[in-house]
Amino acid sequence: MNIPRTQVSLVAAAFAAFFAQPLMAMECPENLPLIEPGKLTMSINATLPPIQYIDNNGELVGLNRDMGDEIAKRMCLEPKYINVSFEVQIPGLASDRWDMINTGLFYTEDRTKIMHLIPVRVVALAMIAQGGNPLNLKSPEDLAGRVVGVEIAGAEEKQLRALNDKQVANGMEPMDIRVFNNYGDAFLALSAGQVDAIFAADSTGAYYQKRGQFTMAATGLLAGTATTMAVDEEATAQAIVDALNEMLEDGTYDRLMENSGATKVDAWSKWSGKFEYHYNPDS
Repeated sequence: MNIPRTQVSLVAAAFAAFFAQPLMAMECPENLPLIEPGKLTMSINATLPPIQYIDNNGELVGLNRDMGDEIAKRMCLEPKYINVSFEVQIPGLASDRWDMINTGLFYTEDRTKIMHLIPVRVVALAMIAQGGNPLNLKSPEDLAGRVVGVEIAGAEEKQLRALNDKQVANGMEPMDIRVFNNYGDAFLALSAGQVDAIFAADSTGAYYQKRGQFTMAATGLLAGTATTMAVDEEATAQAIVDALNEMLEDGTYDRLMENSGATKVDAWSKWSGKFEYHYNPDS
């Protein structure tokens, strides 16, 4: 599915039903520096099923939508989503276009210097081939000299280029790395035979393989990378952390992870036992 790059504002349907849920123990935070009063505005890149995508009815669905809705409810706010391509997410946060990035931004120390990062799950990467794996790809070494697709500016691209540099230093032929604005476009290219493989999250590869569209040629690559929500304002970051910790305590977080097949954040090497934001501007 090719999601338009234009911004699409997706406000939760059935707003009244949303707040008809039982009241949470968490008190509603006050005086948060929000982009729009009464709303938690989140950017998302809905091209990565089953984590975040647009279904056949045109609805935004997936784990990140479910997480965002639950967090907003516990903050007594209306969830609002803006669907944009990956490369504008961080600049948009810095320029106050949204309160939070909710698209599975990878944790890096450099990013903690400019944003409050809140790790929420752990992923591993997969090498995804055309259906049936006609090129018999088995490992990243098999991509030497081949065309490989990846989403622009993400951790996947960074890791893929580092892997390619290492292989070239060992005397292997370089990959022809093609970057795409989103994974929807990347998978269209794979389907059309314009690329030989794609680097993406394991959960995404498993989703497409289950549908019979593509084949995971290699999995479990770079296991243990944390993905995060990102916030510019400290008060908002703390309120989100409070909501997540309440979700952890009452079992909601575990349920959402299990329903999506995602790996819980406790598999991350830096997990302290509770949710917290990471912000180190002076490091």
